[in-house]
Amino acid sequence: MTSAPQSSRLDPEIAARLKRSADGLVPAIAQQYDTGEVLMLGWMDDEALHRTLTTGRCTYWSRSRREYWVKGDTSGHFQHVKSVALDCDADTVLVKVDQIGAACHTGARTCFDADVLLKEEPVDASLLKEGADSSTAVSDQ
Repeated sequence: MTSAPQSSRLDPEIAARLKRSADGLVPAIAQQYDTGEVLMLGWMDDEALHRTLTTGRCTYWSRSRREYWVKGDTSGHFQHVKSVALDCDADTVLVKVDQIGAACHTGARTCFDADVLLKEEPVDASLLKEGADSSTAVSDQ
C-alpha cells in the first residue's frame, strides 16, 4: 500500500473539504500560470498541500518512494506557486506555477508531450454552422 502519513498541519476547514483516494491522496495538476500549459500531475496528501500553500513551492507525495519531495530540490527545475484551487468536487487540486526548467522527470518541459493519442486538427471554418454559439456548455451529467 502507498498510503501517505496521516498527521498534517493543513487548515482543518480545507482538510474537511478534500475528497481523497483510499490512500489519502488527491491528484495535483501543475499548470503554467501565464500560458495555461499543463505541465505534470503529482499526488498530494494533506501535509503536502499544507507545505505547498505555506512555502510557495510545490510539495508532492511520492507513492513509490513513500516520501515528500519538493519540485526542484534535486533537479533545479522549480515550481513557484502562483495560485492553488480545488475543482468543483474537491477531489483534484490545480496548482498554477511559474515553472523553471523542465517539469517532467525525463527532462521535457511537460509530461504530456511524448505520447499524444489524438492530435488537435485545425477547424475548417466553412464547416461551422452559421450562428452556432461555440460558448454553449455541454453537460455530461
